[in-house]
Amino acid sequence: MKLVRYGRSGHEKPGMIDDDGRIRDLSDVINDVGGTSLSDSSIRRLKKLKPSDLPAVKGRQRYGPCVANVGKFLCIGLNYSDHAKETGLTPPKHPILFMKANSAIIGPNDNVVMPRKSRATDWEIELGVVIGRKCKYVTKKDALKHV
Repeated sequence: MKLVRYGRSGHEKPGMIDDDGRIRDLSDVINDVGGTSLSDSSIRRLKKLKPSDLPAVKGRQRYGPCVANVGKFLCIGLNYSDHAKETGLTPPKHPILFMKANSAIIGPNDNVVMPRKSRATDWEIELGVVIGRKCKYVTKKDALKHV
């Protein structure tokens, strides 16, 4: 099952990709892709749907950010020794955690808007994680129960 968000920036709708690669509209089933629609019970309900029963979306559509209403955008810096070497730094003993503004989240083909007076930008992502439940101080042992 492939869920997507499609449409104009800021007005994305929820969709599902069918076996032929077409977007099917999920607007009558869920409000958006995020939060409660990514809960275990909602995912079980969505898996039971037949994409061919959903309305096909016409025309070429813009894909939006994959998840709506992101609560926190946490990042880990210099987590690969090669990346640390590229920057001329020694790999840290512990992960470097920092936050980004949620407005930095864009669709896969959207333009990256550079800050005024910026001459260059650096970006990368190897892994994006959506945590579907509220959690705090989760132990490694407990986290691995849900993999």
